[in-house]
Amino acid sequence: MLKVQNVSKNFGDLKALNDISFDVSDGQILGLIGQNGAGKSTTFHSILNFLHYEGTITWNNQPLTEANFNEIGYLPEERSLMPKLTIEQQIIYLARLKNKSAKEIKPLIDDWLKKFAVKGTKKDKIKDLSKGNQQKVQLICTLIHDPKLIILDEPFSGLDPVNSDLLKQAILDAKKRGAAIIFSSHDMENVEELCDKLIMLRDGQIVLYGTVREVRQSFGKTRIYVTTDKTIEELAMMEHVVAAKPLEEQRFMLDLDDETSGKIVFDELTHGQYIEEFNQQPPTLNEIFKLKAGEHHE
Repeated sequence: MLKVQNVSKNFGDLKALNDISFDVSDGQILGLIGQNGAGKSTTFHSILNFLHYEGTITWNNQPLTEANFNEIGYLPEERSLMPKLTIEQQIIYLARLKNKSAKEIKPLIDDWLKKFAVKGTKKDKIKDLSKGNQQKVQLICTLIHDPKLIILDEPFSGLDPVNSDLLKQAILDAKKRGAAIIFSSHDMENVEELCDKLIMLRDGQIVLYGTVREVRQSFGKTRIYVTTDKTIEELAMMEHVVAAKPLEEQRFMLDLDDETSGKIVFDELTHGQYIEEFNQQPPTLNEIFKLKAGEHHE
């Protein structure tokens, strides 16, 4: 288990992290979200001991040592591969930095290239690969030594939906074998789909922390998706409906003044009769992100 306790970091007068605390258990995925400059990369760099910080960070209740860093897979936001090396040379070079021998890693490379659908062979040079394939090679470098703690800074950046799905499966495979995983993303769909817990940082402080369900439920079930033959004008005039939006033919999204109003709206729409769809939901994670980020600008 990774534990981050009361960690703060200043860069001059800038408070990059302000007394943040969280933990990531083995076999758990934590999503770290926030606007650019919120403190996500500083959090990662603190865990990796790239920075001096105030507070405590432990791995299995012990301070991280040099040996522990061999068990960590880290994908930085700024990708960095050596263009003149072949794929095989690059993967082996970085694996050796994690105390893995070429003899251990070399037999695994073909399977990993297939797993990530890398176009080319292990003898191709990095500079001859497309940007997307270079990114997949760096992901392989991050994961091939079976790290117990995986830190991915914007891993989905630049990946198309097909390659994003390949990465998601690799993350889930790592979770299944017991790795503790942290990743940052601006795509809330990835966070909702993958994460057991999430943290939102704003100005170096934690403003949201919990499971995706807990976070969404904390904002109340004020959104209704409904299929009805009523007009948008009729829906907008209903008691407790503060906004109505058409989605497709006879399907609408209603925002309520309070989640307890859902039953009143349901009764008014159905009058005890069958209705094809009435789905009361909390706001999406994407909407919550915008709301919490917007608080900073009010």
